[in-house]
Amino acid sequence: MNERIWLSLAHMGGQEQRFIQEAFDTNWVVPLGPNVNGFEADLASYVGQNKKVVALSAGTAALHLSLVMLDIKPRDEVICQSFTFSASANPIAYQGANPIFVDSEPETWNMSPLHLRKAIEDRIQKTGKKPKAIIPVHLYGMPAKMDEIIAIANEYQIPIVEDAAEAIGSEYKGRRCGTFGQFGALSFNGNKMITTSGGGALVCDGEDSAKRVMFFATQARENAPHYQHEHIGYNYRMSNICAGIGRGQMMVLDEHIARRRSIHRLYTELLKGMKGIHVMDNPSPDFNSNFWLTCIIVDAKQAGFTREDIRLALDAANIESRPLWKPMHLQPVFASAPFYGDGTSEALFNDGLCLPSGSLLTDDHIRRVVSVIQSLIK
Repeated sequence: MNERIWLSLAHMGGQEQRFIQEAFDTNWVVPLGPNVNGFEADLASYVGQNKKVVALSAGTAALHLSLVMLDIKPRDEVICQSFTFSASANPIAYQGANPIFVDSEPETWNMSPLHLRKAIEDRIQKTGKKPKAIIPVHLYGMPAKMDEIIAIANEYQIPIVEDAAEAIGSEYKGRRCGTFGQFGALSFNGNKMITTSGGGALVCDGEDSAKRVMFFATQARENAPHYQHEHIGYNYRMSNICAGIGRGQMMVLDEHIARRRSIHRLYTELLKGMKGIHVMDNPSPDFNSNFWLTCIIVDAKQAGFTREDIRLALDAANIESRPLWKPMHLQPVFASAPFYGDGTSEALFNDGLCLPSGSLLTDDHIRRVVSVIQSLIK
């Protein structure tokens, strides 16, 4: 049988071991250390905009600490994009707050400014209070319509937390994703653009903010000779070993992004003209996705087969693919949460598929994926 083609595997660059060995040689194998400091500096330089970055144990930890920093309390309301992974919404529940889900718009598949405004206005009318934060997501690396989202957030003076877990290196109007909000969350899980085996980071708007995040991420220990705690803290800092992997990965980040974009171009070229298959693409020059994953929408009436037909055919050919995210407002765990939308995310979930896109894949791998899809044509 043909070798397995995976959706998105970790891709080592060759320099990671040097930083890991240095950590072992100096016995810096615990959270904090030179690799953590170096990785945070590398990330801050990469995202730009004079931001400060705190390396953490996961992207979910980054989102959670952003809500801690914004003083989100039980029964507060936080607006979250519905069409996303559950990690975008779970930290709202960690704080005892209530998620308010907003649908996507069809161009970027991200938070709809129209429904965002409707949600804010309706929550104010129903509760007498405005939501405490807005969490847009740059899904699959595609930047959200940040100008419109920021304008609405500023109008109502609601802070933005960007979920840029899938979007390191993506740009909106020449500015890196993760730098538009008061906070921006990055992820370095094993399937992301770069990895630290696990891990994430929080992009902060200044030095004071970053220091406060570090305080909460290291069990909120006060400055005293004994262990003094006046706040609830968390064990969320990244280890020096994992940060060493990250420092090596930063050396190949641009190459990984270039390869994913090349894979997307090849998919677009090979699938061009195939009835009923739409490849997700940048809607205008303002958007520059890293194309972490190349995704397609299948119009079953035109194509003569469904998204699920493709997924099953690929699986039979030893190729991994994955349906698009199931919207959060359809998940049983969030069944009681308010939702504002028009069915866009449901349609995307029903008809969409993520194709293998890892930077380790060759052009021949991509052609093999496309040949399976083409074989379904009657």
